[in-house]
Amino acid sequence: MTQSSNRIFDELARFATDAAGAAQGVRKEVESVVRSQFERLIKDMDVATREEVEVLREMVTAAREENERLQVRVKDLEAKLASSAGVNPATP
Repeated sequence: MTQSSNRIFDELARFATDAAGAAQGVRKEVESVVRSQFERLIKDMDVATREEVEVLREMVTAAREENERLQVRVKDLEAKLASSAGVNPATP
């Protein structure tokens, strides 16, 4: 009886191993399908990529810095204009 019970346990262990391998294969397939569906959904939604967001962030930073430089330059030019015209720069 010991030999037949060992054989049954061996078969059960083999069956469990095969089932675990099949389950892992199914899991990978499901993950693949879900990932492709999410990628398609995001593409259809026209969502910006990380690289695009980084480029936009750099452009906004550069534009903000340029705006600050131009504000300083305009104030300097206004002050020069006011002093050459003999007008107080504080009053427009």
